[in-house]
Amino acid sequence: MSQVKGEEEVQEMIKQVDGHGRIVIPKKWRNKHLKNNSYVVLKIKDGEIILKSHEPVDITKHFNSLEVDLKSDLADWDNIKRELLK
Repeated sequence: MSQVKGEEEVQEMIKQVDGHGRIVIPKKWRNKHLKNNSYVVLKIKDGEIILKSHEPVDITKHFNSLEVDLKSDLADWDNIKRELLK
């Protein structure tokens, strides 16, 4: 089933839940909204189960680099370490 709400197209599908609580997300939906090995968020709101795609935040982009004002020669790691630990 497909319907339009405002400018957003809403698609619905009836799926059976298996004995282990699993459902199959249609391939077209997975290809469009999920990456391989991606995560989803399951939420219960007003008696409905809501499933949303989730992109984990890559926190490494926040600490792969660091700017510091050093007086030590970069070739002397012992002095750099002492200066950073002050």
